[in-house]
Amino acid sequence: MGDNKQQTKRIFINDVDRYSSKHIAKFLASCVVTSEDEEEAEALASPEREPAFHVVGTVSPSSKGEKWDFLREKYESPSSDELLQHLLECDVVVYNISESATQQQVEEATWVLTALHNEMLNFKSQKLFILVSTVMTWAMTKPQNPDETDALVSEEQFIRRRPRPAFRNHHSLEKLVLTLAKGKKSKLAGYVVASGLQYGKGEDLFHYFFKVSWLMEFPKVPIFGQGTNYIPTIHVSDLGGVIQNIIQLRPRPKYIVAVDNSRNTLEDIVQMISHVLGPEKIQKLPPQEAIVMKAFKPEELECLGINLRLETFIINDFFNLSWTSETGMVENMDNIVQEYKDTWQLLPIRILLLGPPAVGKTTLAGKLCHHYRLHQIKLKEVLEEKIAQLKEIVNGPNPEKISQEIMTAAQTQLGNIHKSMKENQGRLVDRLLFDIVEEKLNSKPCKNQGFVLDGFPKTYEQAKMIFSDVNVDEDAEKDDLALMSKAPAYKQAITPEYVFALDASDDFLTRRVQGLPENVAEKMRYTQDEFVPRLTKHRQLSGAEETVCDYFDQIEIHPLHIEVRTNDPEYTDIMKMITRVVGPPKNYGLSPEEQKEQDQKKEEEGRQKRSAEAAERKLRNEAVLAEMAAQYEDWQKKLSEVKRQESEQLEVQALPLRNYLMKYVMPSLTEAMVKCSKIKPEDPVDFLAEYLLRQEE
Repeated sequence: MGDNKQQTKRIFINDVDRYSSKHIAKFLASCVVTSEDEEEAEALASPEREPAFHVVGTVSPSSKGEKWDFLREKYESPSSDELLQHLLECDVVVYNISESATQQQVEEATWVLTALHNEMLNFKSQKLFILVSTVMTWAMTKPQNPDETDALVSEEQFIRRRPRPAFRNHHSLEKLVLTLAKGKKSKLAGYVVASGLQYGKGEDLFHYFFKVSWLMEFPKVPIFGQGTNYIPTIHVSDLGGVIQNIIQLRPRPKYIVAVDNSRNTLEDIVQMISHVLGPEKIQKLPPQEAIVMKAFKPEELECLGINLRLETFIINDFFNLSWTSETGMVENMDNIVQEYKDTWQLLPIRILLLGPPAVGKTTLAGKLCHHYRLHQIKLKEVLEEKIAQLKEIVNGPNPEKISQEIMTAAQTQLGNIHKSMKENQGRLVDRLLFDIVEEKLNSKPCKNQGFVLDGFPKTYEQAKMIFSDVNVDEDAEKDDLALMSKAPAYKQAITPEYVFALDASDDFLTRRVQGLPENVAEKMRYTQDEFVPRLTKHRQLSGAEETVCDYFDQIEIHPLHIEVRTNDPEYTDIMKMITRVVGPPKNYGLSPEEQKEQDQKKEEEGRQKRSAEAAERKLRNEAVLAEMAAQYEDWQKKLSEVKRQESEQLEVQALPLRNYLMKYVMPSLTEAMVKCSKIKPEDPVDFLAEYLLRQEE
């Protein structure tokens, strides 16, 4: 970077639709031209500044529909000649083989390197070839002093590196890069970057652990093997920073190990993922279980089994990295988890349903939870669950495994609950109840996926006690500027973002509960003795000076009021209305089993619909045919009647002519025919004509 201003370089990156190459391309596309008086290797995306790199790359045909706005050009399945032409137009060629142990990618990279080397004499200026490889080419390398407990493998020993068998081709290609692209006067400069296992921006190899933690599928996050192996890692953005520094600085060392400064085992990493995102516990399973559970492919499991502690110096001593995660995954897990959620758009959906008894809150809550994969919060169940948890701690089979602090806290809380319920005829005072509800809303499942609060809170004061952020409000009172804010502070992590207030007439609700079987009405507290007081109390709370809806209006989360008028058990129209407001699900969607079940259900519905349509068409055709037959029969009757009338009319018209013939023609003609019969002339017609003519004279 000797010039005062860098020139924008054209960079080629292969397989940009894959995790690693995509994020490297995005990082490089966000870099801007820097000057000598600014920090070198600065990488700040700014539309007002000239980009440092124009990034182009190959994408697979299956990636159609994705946005490639960070690419200047994309090439879909180019031929060898087309690919070479694109490469020759670039200043830098980055070939990434770090994600795959397959031969195809290595063979393609080998061909590219060889083709560029053969064209080297025609280059107008020096080109740069950067091979992004993997630390798996070091996986079998032993420290020089293996007897030392904390022995490290130094980056300087790259000549001694030994790969796992599946990565021997990677190792061979690394050597080829260093052999072909060397020499100060060579017009093709080459670098090899041995990347640690990559993480960040939605994850790749570690994604399984993040997903099962977020979904809370297991009470303990599985870890396959003992997990005591040390894994060299690097954030994918930091890998992009390493490549940026190579392009801009052209360091003397040609072989660079790109790892962060962590020394984490697999167990350390998975434990921290589980702690921040999941159930906070892990379970060690045999490695073969990963294949049975379809958690990992064999080649992925091999990468996770690497046990290597590397000592690096090049990126620390020569490079000017603006680190995203210098200290590794464990130390930066909060930020990595947030990146993961943002990348996958895993946003919790928090819903509150309000309304009178029997309006359908619980049924609708269940449907919303199924549609959005949320957690239904019912006060009674939350309280029962908490009491059961406390009893498990206090009366559990292994009290020695529980700390004295946790045991004392559980005993105190359980005692307070029992005392309150005893003094209040089985009801828990609001203060204790709200603590339990708030703890539930702050639980990992509710914070990850979200929840539907079923009919609670019921009053303005209850909503304020649970959701208001008292600490923020107190601080705001000290700040004159904060007093200008209209909306009171509230706990955003647990406050519902959508509030739907259902309502129906008293007559409608009464008819609905009267139509229920007696055992159902008793179970749901909808008997006449219970329902009427509950409905009356709800109407009183709804008519209060300040209602629960008023609270949400004040914090600018405005409730949507929905009138229930029909007894549709599926709540079809209301579900459409709510899902239109809330939007599509913000999670992983259906599991493969659930997707298969849904596909089968849709197929069956399709079959039934087609059968119904076919039956309807048949009935419609039969009706049309019957109508046509009736019309034809009617037409035939009318035709017969017309023919009869025509015949009678002809007879009537023919009567005067007959009379004329009988009087004037038939006598003479009869006489002539009698004569003709007697004589029997050769030409009877001529005879009749002459005879009648003579008679006329």
